Amino acid sequence: MADTDDGLQDAAIFLMSLGEEEAAEVFKHFSPKEVQRLGEAIARMRAVPKEKVQSVIERFTREAQSHSLLVSDTDNYVRSVLKRALGDDKAALLIDRILQGGDVSGIESLKWMDPISVAELLRNEHPQILAAILVHLDQDHAANILKHFTERTRNEVMLRIATLEGIQPTALKDLNEALYQVLAGGDKIRKSSLGGIKTAAEIINLLGASLEASVIDSIREQDPDLAQKIMDKMFTFEDLLKLDNKSLQMVLKEVSSDQLVVALKGASQELREKILSNMSSRAAEALKEDLESRGPVRLSEVEAQQKEILKVVRRLADEGQIVLGGGGDDAFV
Repeated sequence: MADTDDGLQDAAIFLMSLGEEEAAEVFKHFSPKEVQRLGEAIARMRAVPKEKVQSVIERFTREAQSHSLLVSDTDNYVRSVLKRALGDDKAALLIDRILQGGDVSGIESLKWMDPISVAELLRNEHPQILAAILVHLDQDHAANILKHFTERTRNEVMLRIATLEGIQPTALKDLNEALYQVLAGGDKIRKSSLGGIKTAAEIINLLGASLEASVIDSIREQDPDLAQKIMDKMFTFEDLLKLDNKSLQMVLKEVSSDQLVVALKGASQELREKILSNMSSRAAEALKEDLESRGPVRLSEVEAQQKEILKVVRRLADEGQIVLGGGGDDAFV
């Protein structure tokens, strides 16, 4: 699903043009977050010009005609090809890593629940079980759930996430059985490569400045080297200063002006100047005027918009379009 506002609006228009039954079938294939965003977009929509509807449908038709499904069951195709190429034993080591996530249906259900409900449901679980569950959730969802635990539990869970090298299926099976359904797979399931320092850093980034410091300090008391490794992987809003100009420009293309104005309310003058210097003179002037005219903004609102921009940064980094920490022209691969 498209991440831009225009793409979201087009998706909403297309779904509305399908009718209730067909749209419901499409919704089944979206994540909880996508369902929420699309639902909100549809709810906000009023009259749509007929030309706009026709344009969206024609664009979808063109895109659909340009794609072809080569294999009807991709999971079975991967299994079959790897077994033929590598033999059963070697293939088994790769198959579960490639297809990981298919056997956590119970935990998947947690993605549809609000953070307070999930925290209440898991409140009495051991920190190791909490860590194993949270690494399966979206990082912002995991961070919001952690905010509803005690400081001690939150710190213990983050320490375990940071040191998690893999998850044995049995660690998740008991909770999965109790809440939803049996975790399938049997003896051949290999532990998945979830957790670790990078995951811990990304979740801590989303906790907010005050909780972030508490968690890092707690981990540092038990393992200073681990705390430093986590901090090295963390990327804060001020770290936008470390991006080269091309990477920063790519990020700014995907951020709305309203988001940027609120986020920059809590930014240093140096970062403001760097961002302004990477915009067209007209856009920079408009942003300056918006910053000057916008009144006081709650810290929680500033942090929320900064987090949204950091999500864009991480997505572009994960896609290989930018490199965190700069690198000139080498930031593009």
